[in-house]
Amino acid sequence: MGAMRFTDLRVYQAALALCDDIYSLTDALPAAEEYGLKSQLRRASVSIGSNIAEGFGRWAPRDQARFYEIAKGSAEEIRHLLVVCSRRGFLKIESRIDRQIDAVCGMLFNLRQAVLRKSQEWR
Repeated sequence: MGAMRFTDLRVYQAALALCDDIYSLTDALPAAEEYGLKSQLRRASVSIGSNIAEGFGRWAPRDQARFYEIAKGSAEEIRHLLVVCSRRGFLKIESRIDRQIDAVCGMLFNLRQAVLRKSQEWR
């Protein structure tokens, strides 16, 4: 039997851990970035879990898959924003965070593929 709630998904739990770490990491950003990089990083990190939840709540596999794609896009957005922060000298990209992003992206890819495979089996 599959997950009963989106909170049961390992990818959601990993996304939530990444979100927590992004919030902690962004505390060190300059005050001038409060409504810039800091806000954007935090919103992107929240977006991952939100899109997993919304995708989980959809009936149609193609709809589910699309929200998982959007969640992956948000994870990649975080990676880009961290590069910008690093280039500006605001923080150093932690390899642990980079590995977390890789893990979340991989799980989202696998979840999307499983949803689409399942939809093919029903035809």
